[in-house]
Amino acid sequence: MLKLKRYLKPYIALLLGAIAFLFGQAMLELTLPNYMSDIVNVGLQQGGITQSAPEAIDQQSMAMMQMFMSEEDRQAVNGTYIQLEEGEQLTELQKTYPNLKAGDYALIEHPAEGINGAFSRASYALVSLVEEVNAQQEGSGDMQEVLSNLSTLMMQPEGMQMIQDAIDEAAVTPESMISQTGPVMVKSFYQKLGADTDAIQTNYIIKDGLKMLGLTVLLTCCAIGAGFCLARMGAGVGRDLRRDVFTKVTYFNNSEMDQFSTASLITRSTNDITQIQNFLSMGLRMMCFAPIMGIGGIIMGLSTCVSLAWVLALALIVMLGLIVTLFSVALPRFKKMQSLIDKLNLVSREELSGIMVVRAFANQSFMQQRFDKANKDLTSNTLFVNRAMATMMPAMMFVMNGISLLIVWFGGKQIAESNLQVGDMMAFIQYAMHVIMSFLFISMMFIMVPRASVSADRISEILETKNKVDDPSQPRHFDGKVKGLVEFKNVSFRYDGADADVLENISFTARPGETTAFIGSTGSGKSTLINLIPRFYDATKGSITIDGIDVRELNQQELRDNIGYVPQKGLLFSGTIASNLRYGDENAPMEELEKSAEVAQATEFISELEKGFDTEISQGGTNVSGGQRQRLSIARALVKKAPIYIFDDTFSALDFKTDAKLRKALKTYTENSTVFIVAQRISTIMQAEQIVVLDEGRIVGIGKHQDLLKNCSTYREIAESQLSKEELA
Repeated sequence: MLKLKRYLKPYIALLLGAIAFLFGQAMLELTLPNYMSDIVNVGLQQGGITQSAPEAIDQQSMAMMQMFMSEEDRQAVNGTYIQLEEGEQLTELQKTYPNLKAGDYALIEHPAEGINGAFSRASYALVSLVEEVNAQQEGSGDMQEVLSNLSTLMMQPEGMQMIQDAIDEAAVTPESMISQTGPVMVKSFYQKLGADTDAIQTNYIIKDGLKMLGLTVLLTCCAIGAGFCLARMGAGVGRDLRRDVFTKVTYFNNSEMDQFSTASLITRSTNDITQIQNFLSMGLRMMCFAPIMGIGGIIMGLSTCVSLAWVLALALIVMLGLIVTLFSVALPRFKKMQSLIDKLNLVSREELSGIMVVRAFANQSFMQQRFDKANKDLTSNTLFVNRAMATMMPAMMFVMNGISLLIVWFGGKQIAESNLQVGDMMAFIQYAMHVIMSFLFISMMFIMVPRASVSADRISEILETKNKVDDPSQPRHFDGKVKGLVEFKNVSFRYDGADADVLENISFTARPGETTAFIGSTGSGKSTLINLIPRFYDATKGSITIDGIDVRELNQQELRDNIGYVPQKGLLFSGTIASNLRYGDENAPMEELEKSAEVAQATEFISELEKGFDTEISQGGTNVSGGQRQRLSIARALVKKAPIYIFDDTFSALDFKTDAKLRKALKTYTENSTVFIVAQRISTIMQAEQIVVLDEGRIVGIGKHQDLLKNCSTYREIAESQLSKEELA
């Protein structure tokens, strides 16, 4: 993936924005369990009362609470509460506490920090005393009954000792164990003063619920923002990669095309880029989100309940073991996936491209067997991977439910011992689920990252492939109009990895206004030789010059702009006849198209078509015959009006009559151009000013038809095999 990191630079702002959104989403998700915990702990269990120190308290209750306070706490309370008198403050407080009267107490506007702790300890001491009295009396008397007997209890020495013991116990009890007792006592004080405690509880729950709703809206916005940024980045990178891969491939020469199969190039520019796009759009999101949620979940969980930390540790160990085991088995299959897709595409393309040959040889069953094998290999690999991954979700759910069960089991014991609150246990369960889900996301990364990495390597292979035929750093240029004088000087050529030269010591000169023809047995190097002129390959030794300039010193665009090329296999593009002919010159007027079609002997069949030059051509030109396709390919090259024309065995698909008429018209049309013709038929090249005879990559004869009949045995054998003695004469 790092090989393609440069494609992320234009989208760095989107990436940073996505990370910021994901961080915000994670923080908000980690905050929500705390609010849920508060609703349970405070809203439900404490009746919505958040403080242990009441805002208002009657005289009797204040006196009772101070009995259970240490001297230090009692002084703090006396300095924090004021005794009410008739007046505006009392009237205002009576709106909330109707039974409040003069002589009762109210909390000052800015109370001391420790005041809540003082009332919490006093409340805990009071509750402890009630429990101890009930235990001694083996009864279940309620708090009011114990309180009514409190004065009697204080008059007894053992009673005073019990109260002091309760105060001392509360002083050393951890804050987490006494924090809930105070609000419960405050609720009873408020009820005694006539306050609507149900309204207090409802208001608290609604307030925190609205906060959770607001956080959920923000969380959703962050999720949408992150998704938008990553989707834009993924789509943009995918677009840029497809553009660069296509551009790179269009500049590939034959050497590079030999390195990659067409099916593989198609797979790389579609499926592989899609894998990278999916990774950037979805995988990167999980890669950034999962660690934040995992680490944050652990931190928040431990801050909620340290005593259950071992449960999180157990979950982590189980999840790590599960992921390592699973992916040690499945990972090699993930890496193999793309090559199997390549193979399937290759078989499909071969069958579709050669469907006529397959039918002609009645070999449908053989091709089906090839396809079935490639298809079954891919299916088997995919099924193995999917089965392996299918076990992940049930395993995760088993771990999640098991961890939840452990938390509830051991958390319940902590709650019974007043070491943990119910809301905190519920929050801890959610944090544990966040941690486990983070590992689930990480496990999904093991699916996406290897495939995306393999895809990135395959795309990088294309982008980093050095063109063996490349433009020079300081190219030369033609001076004025190109004449078209082409000269081969001791040219040799060898394919990459070959043991011997395909062409050896080729030397000849082709002049403007003349036709240079090439003939020889199959495999003698005719097509390879003419492919050296437009630099589809570069000569291994020697040089090829045009108007005295070595073609390797020219810019490829400038070189090929001056060459009209017709390949062996006539290939047309989807569009109209006119658009195909204008491929040679996009600005060519209709008169030029008609002239080129006339020379190529294509006018007759074009005129018979209902739409003429506007007739649609299907992909590859499959809706016209081979001869028509070949003539349109010739016309396309002629539209270019180039100083050099190359016809690579382009007349073989034509009948003798059309061949003769085309060559006659072509002679006039190209009277000032250098023409190269590769042919198999002697009749096609008999009138050429220069015929080059090749045999196993060497020139064995060069000259005109009659001279070669006398001096070149190879040419004479070819001629005698095709023409009668009368025709040769």
